[in-house]
Amino acid sequence: MAEKKAEKKGKKPHKNKPTSKKYTKYKIEGDKIIREKYCPRCGPGVFLMNASNRLYCGRCRYTEFLKKSE
Repeated sequence: MAEKKAEKKGKKPHKNKPTSKKYTKYKIEGDKIIREKYCPRCGPGVFLMNASNRLYCGRCRYTEFLKKSE
């Protein structure tokens, strides 16, 4: 008879997750805090991603297309 391999049980090894880089969405100029554009559906705190030709929300998939500058 063929023997079955024993399955390992117990805790899984910890995997490091990439950190969120929300500090890149804020700029401080003097006393003013300038924030990047946020999602109109999700509200403040959920920022839109800047792609080459659009702004995109990864949470609700809201998309704004940017005008082509010629």
